[in-house]
Amino acid sequence: MSKNPIGIFDSGMGGVSVLAEATRFLPYENFIYIGDTAFAPYGVKPTSLILNRSLLISEKLIGEGCKAILIACNTASSVAAKYLRSKYSLPIIAMEPALKPAYFLSSGKTVLVLATNITLKLEKFKLLMKKYGANAEPIPCPDLVMYVENLNFDKTQVKTYLNNIFNNYNLDSIGAVVLGCTHFIFVKNLIREILPENIEILDGNVGTVKELHRRLSKKNILNTEKVAPYISLISTSNATAEKIKLEKMFKAAFDNEDYFVLENM
Repeated sequence: MSKNPIGIFDSGMGGVSVLAEATRFLPYENFIYIGDTAFAPYGVKPTSLILNRSLLISEKLIGEGCKAILIACNTASSVAAKYLRSKYSLPIIAMEPALKPAYFLSSGKTVLVLATNITLKLEKFKLLMKKYGANAEPIPCPDLVMYVENLNFDKTQVKTYLNNIFNNYNLDSIGAVVLGCTHFIFVKNLIREILPENIEILDGNVGTVKELHRRLSKKNILNTEKVAPYISLISTSNATAEKIKLEKMFKAAFDNEDYFVLENM
C-alpha cells in the first residue's frame, strides 16, 4: 500500500501547482494527476456537475490503486469533499482558502480573498468567514481562472485585470491577499509586482500538502523507499490542444521531471 500512488485532481491546470508542492514535500511518493480539462473551469459550473465529475474522477483514481486523494481545487473541495469522505474509506484531503493564517497575519487590516464565485457562495466558505472573516473582503475572479486555464500569461492583460481589482481599495488598509483558487498561484508573481511588500500573499497549497503528509503518516502508508517516483498525467479532454496545455503547465511548475502523459479517461 505504501508504494501506491496518491491521486490528485482539479478542473484543469491550476491543481498542477498543488502537485508540484506535493512532490517537493513528499519526494518519494508516486502521483496520478487528473486534469478535468473537458469540464474546466469548475468555478462557473453547476454544483451537481462538479459533484458528479468529482465522483467519477475519484472512482478512476481508486481504480488506479491510489492510497489517498487530494482535491486540488477549492471549488470541488467545497462541493464534493464531504460526500467523498462519506463514501470512501481512504484519506480525502481538501483545499480551503488560507483565510485563517491571513486573519492572524493581517494585524487587523483588510484581507482580500480572491476565489471563484462558487467557492465564495458555498457553506464551507461561509463557515470560514464566520470564524476568521471579520476583516475579509471576498472577491470573485472568474476571468483570472480563464487567463491561467488558457495559459494566457500576457503581463499587460493580466496586470490590467488585477489592477482593476486592487484599484478599488486603499492598499495601505490591506494586510493580506488570499489566493483562494489553485489557478491563481501561477500569477502570484504578477500580484506581488502590484502590491506593496508589506502585504502578505497567501495560498493553501503548503498547508494542504502538510495535511496530506499527516494523514498518510497516521495511517503508516508513507512511501519511504528512496527510489525515483513516477508522475502520471491524465487529461479528460480528447482535444490535443488541452493535452498540450497540461504538459506546458506541468513544465512551468517542474524542473526537468520525468513524467508520463496517459490516455484520456
